[in-house]
Amino acid sequence: MRIRELSLYTNKLEAEKEFYTKVLGFSVWNATHNQFTLKIGWTALTFVASQQAFCYHYCFLIPSNKLTEAVAWLEKRTSIIPITSNKKTNKFEDWNAESVYFCDASGNIVEFIVRYDLDNATYEIFNKDQILCVNEIGLATNDIKKVNFQLEVNLGTSFYKGDFTRFGTHGHLEGLFLLPNYNEKTTWFPTNAVLKPQSFTGVVESYKGEFLVNYNREKLKIEKRVQQNE
Repeated sequence: MRIRELSLYTNKLEAEKEFYTKVLGFSVWNATHNQFTLKIGWTALTFVASQQAFCYHYCFLIPSNKLTEAVAWLEKRTSIIPITSNKKTNKFEDWNAESVYFCDASGNIVEFIVRYDLDNATYEIFNKDQILCVNEIGLATNDIKKVNFQLEVNLGTSFYKGDFTRFGTHGHLEGLFLLPNYNEKTTWFPTNAVLKPQSFTGVVESYKGEFLVNYNREKLKIEKRVQQNE
């Protein structure tokens, strides 16, 4: 599964644009008066203006041998969120993955992750162009099993790791929905940011094709994206 497009809402649109262009160094791919889009690897990431504040957790995939360089790259540009007083990254043994965290201009919890099971190492010096995609998006729910089943039926994808009680994941190493039960898991690691359902839209690719995904007011809607030649 790959996340081809992701649209998130923010009440700090100009600050978010400044963060991604002036702090992290990306170019705006497309923009209107109330939104802008960045092309990050195989994902088009869009921020849309809103009067309401939102707090998301999303994650970028980077090459499996570049975490140390990515940490140094981030620290030159913004503050990372420490795991402990002397620990900057967190190793997920069950996932064979490791991450570093920071906040964007809206206060969203953002992550760079390396997945050691993926064969995507590179020997170029780390820079923004080595960010491969948006790899994860948080989809908070009070019924993990129900949401997982809906994703399975529509996308043809499957449950990845975790459980149906507190925290599950759905998809593949190249793209995952994080499915926390907000009644059981109340904050986004490694912060005290309150975890609750947040609306987003996106386009997800699976072996069955591309699908429009809309999550709004805890209602998940998935529709097959019709290609022009179909």
